[in-house]
Amino acid sequence: MRDNEKRKPKKKKKAGDILLTVVLLVAIGVFCYAAFNLYHIYTEYKKGSDEYNKIAEMAVTERDPDEDDLVEMSGPDGPKLTVPMKVDFASLRSVNEDVIGWIYIEALDGVSYPVVKGSDNNTYLHMTYEKNYNFAGTIFIDYENSADFNDCNTLVYGHNMKNGSMFGQLKDFSKDESAYGKSKYFWIFTPEKNYRYEIISAYTTAVNSDTYTLFKGPGQEFQDYLNKITGYSEIQTTPGDMTINDKIVTLSTCTGNESTRYVVQGKRVDAVDVEQQ
Repeated sequence: MRDNEKRKPKKKKKAGDILLTVVLLVAIGVFCYAAFNLYHIYTEYKKGSDEYNKIAEMAVTERDPDEDDLVEMSGPDGPKLTVPMKVDFASLRSVNEDVIGWIYIEALDGVSYPVVKGSDNNTYLHMTYEKNYNFAGTIFIDYENSADFNDCNTLVYGHNMKNGSMFGQLKDFSKDESAYGKSKYFWIFTPEKNYRYEIISAYTTAVNSDTYTLFKGPGQEFQDYLNKITGYSEIQTTPGDMTINDKIVTLSTCTGNESTRYVVQGKRVDAVDVEQQ
């Protein structure tokens, strides 16, 4: 190269190039953060599902469909009802003494969980049955309800998990009419009784609506309530006559909107004594 030959000047980075680099780095950071959050959510879901699967394996014996294990409901000549499972509450209590029941929804695959009662309505929001922190929490009744499910209206809460666990499938009753067609019943098993409920209403309601009314006892106020809730339903049901002697269970879950909840309500239609070992 000749001494008098001018060297080519280095190209200066333009402002646009710098901005593009910054945007790229920010995008990579956002992607990594989102990926970490997704991984964290996935592991939380898996931990919760694994725990409840283990509890079910420990405490629940599903009825063998090939066995003739029928329970008489209306005397020797009356109709018979199959109890779908047996629940070992002694084993459940060895893990958590707050257990009061087990819920099983026939039409929804995998909705089979222990039910607890805490000292308030916050304890089990994000605490599992084994008392580990987890988004899934535990299915629980309102702390003001009686633990025996004999109140006029017993409120049962569960999270609307995106993987369908807990009460994540509850809204399927309104989204897909085949769910109610598959079965209009759900069960609550307790240490003394096995209760079967018929679904009478399913709908979205305000978080502070009269759906969440608790009653001191049967009376005209409760009869008025029964007359209203069937009219709220988004699906066609066959509730039959409703009287103040009915026992209602209200299953409640979130919707993604802080001001609303989705509920499925059932009235008790059968009660079976638990066979003592």
